Amino acid sequence: MAWVYLVIAGLFEVVWAVALKNVYGFRNIKALLITIIGMIISFAFLGLALKHLPIGTAYAIWTGIGAVGVAIYGIIFYSEVLNFKRIFCLILVLVGIFGLKVFS
Repeated sequence: MAWVYLVIAGLFEVVWAVALKNVYGFRNIKALLITIIGMIISFAFLGLALKHLPIGTAYAIWTGIGAVGVAIYGIIFYSEVLNFKRIFCLILVLVGIFGLKVFS
């Protein structure tokens, strides 16, 4: 169950990071509330996962899920650059996440 909690925490990290982009200096209250709620849920599930997983592994996977998720979101919804180098680096992060899961 700890791994499920960790994935949920990582997905909510994507939610709050994307919402944070739309806060616009605290002028967009809806985005601010989504950011805060996303942070609370993300940290709560990370805390649950940390009860059973090593902190270094859990934190690296949590941030990796968030980084890859936000990058993919940016490519799809913000027309951010999509090229071989970027895809290759995202794949490296995913391989690292998978490796940490397998070897933990």
